Amino acid sequence: MQKITCSALLVGLACLCCWVAMTEANLPGEHRKLKKKNYMAYKDPKQPIETRITDLMDRMTLEEKVAQMAQLDRSSITEELMKKDNIGSVLNGGDNLPRVGVTATQDIEMINKFQNWSLQSRLGIPIMYGIDAIHGHNNVYKATLFPHNVGLGVTRDPDLMKRIGAATALEVKATGIHYAFSPCVAVCRDPRWGRCYESFSEDPTTVRKMTEIVAGLQGEVPDSQKGNPYIGGKDKVAGCAKHYVGDGGTIKGINENNTAIDWKDLLKIHMPGYFDSIDKGVCSIMVSYSSLNGVKMHANHDLVTNYLKNTLKFKGFVISDWQGLDKITYPFHSNYTYSVLAGVSAGVDMFMLPFNYTEYHDIVLDLHSKQLIPDSRIDDAVSRILRVKFLMGLFENPMADYNYVDQLGCQAHRDLAREAVRKSLVLLKNGKQPNIPFLPLPKKANRILVAGTHANNLGYQCGGWSITWQGVSGNNNTVGTTILGGIISAVYATTEVVHSLNPDPNFVKSSNFDYAIVAVGEPPYAESRGDNSNLTIPEPGPSIITNICNQVKCVVILVSGRPLVIEPYLPMMEALVAAWLPGTEGQGVADVLFGDHGFTGKLARTWFKRVDQLPMNIGDKNYDPLFPFGFGITTQPHMSYLKSASVGKKSKTRRLLLLYKMVLLSYQIFGFFHP
Repeated sequence: MQKITCSALLVGLACLCCWVAMTEANLPGEHRKLKKKNYMAYKDPKQPIETRITDLMDRMTLEEKVAQMAQLDRSSITEELMKKDNIGSVLNGGDNLPRVGVTATQDIEMINKFQNWSLQSRLGIPIMYGIDAIHGHNNVYKATLFPHNVGLGVTRDPDLMKRIGAATALEVKATGIHYAFSPCVAVCRDPRWGRCYESFSEDPTTVRKMTEIVAGLQGEVPDSQKGNPYIGGKDKVAGCAKHYVGDGGTIKGINENNTAIDWKDLLKIHMPGYFDSIDKGVCSIMVSYSSLNGVKMHANHDLVTNYLKNTLKFKGFVISDWQGLDKITYPFHSNYTYSVLAGVSAGVDMFMLPFNYTEYHDIVLDLHSKQLIPDSRIDDAVSRILRVKFLMGLFENPMADYNYVDQLGCQAHRDLAREAVRKSLVLLKNGKQPNIPFLPLPKKANRILVAGTHANNLGYQCGGWSITWQGVSGNNNTVGTTILGGIISAVYATTEVVHSLNPDPNFVKSSNFDYAIVAVGEPPYAESRGDNSNLTIPEPGPSIITNICNQVKCVVILVSGRPLVIEPYLPMMEALVAAWLPGTEGQGVADVLFGDHGFTGKLARTWFKRVDQLPMNIGDKNYDPLFPFGFGITTQPHMSYLKSASVGKKSKTRRLLLLYKMVLLSYQIFGFFHP
């Protein structure tokens, strides 16, 4: 009996083995590979991204997951930290890369060094490297700096935005960087806000149009993938819509303040830019420092998790702002354990922790051990971060290459920026007498004056977030053309151009100038340092206007990040141009001043009379602006320019042929040549 039982067991075991073998043989080839001992699905590009995410996360320890949720400033990175902890992301802070003379090649070498360390970690998860690319690759020497958003909104040109996004992506890739903290889709409702120039408009419809920059940065998302994070090729970067949500609506325009608004107006005014950005496949969304109805956005579970992730079905990752956790409580960094718990629980996935990673890491592990942060929350965050990394192709091509180095500040991008400058200018006044326009100016004149604080200052015309966080003054910090340089290039060689920052009125009166061009405005600023409750033109701007425009016919070019108090000076000037913050290509201003191109820009912001009217936006009940939303005088290009442009490349050949005929005729007439 015992022998029969043993025999039966052996037969059963043999049958079971056969069944397992047959089942294995019938599995698809890719699934059989999964059974191989050393096979790592997350490293296999043939596997679906979601399969790769699951496989990798199954292999990760809690500590490795927490590290993926951290983004450190490059100054905090060490070889040991990258190899041991496998940090998820690195960034250049606003003041971290103003290194005049440093080349794109040197930047690539630095980033590849960090990446190489990361790849030597246990699982070899590549880092995602990020930078603020607010108006071009703005922290990098020799990069093309486009007009700030306050000017681009004037154009209302989605195609232009798409091209600017594509150019920015190429310049970011030129330095080996994968991730740009752009675009800002804030709707600035009060120009006293120090970040108003980062906003396209006070009008959400205009902001929605300009989100086409996402398609330029990341690539055009196919219809079948709309609403999902998307990267369209090696020449693209991951984008970041910011600052979620309501940052442009704070009380009195105070940066990082509270936005008091009902749900209906929040959806109507501040949310639409995110609807379009998500639809276009934006990879990440950055939460705002500000509060919404008293709740810090970095701790707002209802809006981050319930609405953004669950209702809008956003599948990218949510990132904090710089030291955003520290600002959840006041004073700064007080009760940091509470801040970490609040930020993680709200649904923020990646945290900018420039200098205190170890503290954050230890707190998260402690909160997890106390079951205050569940595995599900950490897994949600890490899966979103990995999803974008897989989409970027970082696992297949982690190391930056040198194929795009020549794109940094290339002529094609500078030409594009020059076009953007032309289209962003708004002509607010043109002549003291009706039907007698002052612009365009004649290129041929005896003597002209170019004056003002902003006429020959590349740093001033670029504004904040240019080379450094707060911006710089002077012409030696990057490469570009000042407004003065553009004017000198535009006028006839016989026209004498006199430049003086703040000339004496007696000198102006006695110098017989045909006309004067006066460029004044705001010095550079960023964020809270730009908050301004009076919005007057800083001295010596008003004095320069008064001293010059009362002595000679003048056009004033206002270089600023927002409308300023200008009404008291309007009677003095013949013409007024809002140039906003045009960036590195000052020739674009001259192109329109002298009529090679016409003025086409229309205000995307209401121009107030007095600051006591603020906030005042289009559609308000008591709407009484100096210049209304949508205002802008248009002009036509000179016919001579249109004719020369229409001839195109054939014009040079025709001119040479005409010159040859004239020379031949003269020789025949005067007897110097006998054919």
